[in-house]
Amino acid sequence: MSSHRIVLNEETYETVLHDLVMGAERLLWLVTADIKDLHIRQGRRFVPFLKILAEKISEGVEVRLIHAKEPGPRFRKDFDRFPELIESELFERVLCPRMHMKCVIADGRRAYIGSANLTGAGMGAKHRDRRNFEAGVLTDDPVMVGEMMAFLDAFHLGDHCLKCQLRKVCPDPV
Repeated sequence: MSSHRIVLNEETYETVLHDLVMGAERLLWLVTADIKDLHIRQGRRFVPFLKILAEKISEGVEVRLIHAKEPGPRFRKDFDRFPELIESELFERVLCPRMHMKCVIADGRRAYIGSANLTGAGMGAKHRDRRNFEAGVLTDDPVMVGEMMAFLDAFHLGDHCLKCQLRKVCPDPV
C-alpha cells in the first residue's frame, strides 16, 4: 500500500536531504529551479551537498541534476573540487531556464514534490528565522513516482526542447 505525507518547512531538511538523498542506492534525480552552495550534516560536520553527490556517484548511484539557472561562484568552486561530477558517466546535468519544478526521486520508489529549491533556505538548513516557508509531498505511490519519472525522462531526452520558445536563449539546448 502506498503512502503520502505532507512535508513542511524544516522537515524538508530531514526528509529530502537525509532520507531521500542519503538513502538513495541506485538512482537519484534532483530537479530544482535554483541551486546554491548548500551544506548538509554528515556526522558532526557540515559538508558541501556536492560532496554528498560525489560520494553517491562513487557508490554507483546514477545522479541527474536538472536546474534552471547557473549557480553562483561558490557552488562552481565546490563543483570543480569533485572529479566525479565532471568525469563520471553516472552524473548528468541539464540546465533549462524554464525549469521551475522542485522534485527529488530516490531509486524510482520515493519522491518529494514540492516548493523547496536546493538551497539552504529552501531545504531548511539555515537558522529557523532565515528559512523559507516550504511545503511538499513525500510519496511512494508507484503511479505518481512513475508519472514524474516519465515526464522527467522525456524532458531529459529533449522532448520539450524542440518546441521551446526560449531555445534561442537557452544556455544548454538538448
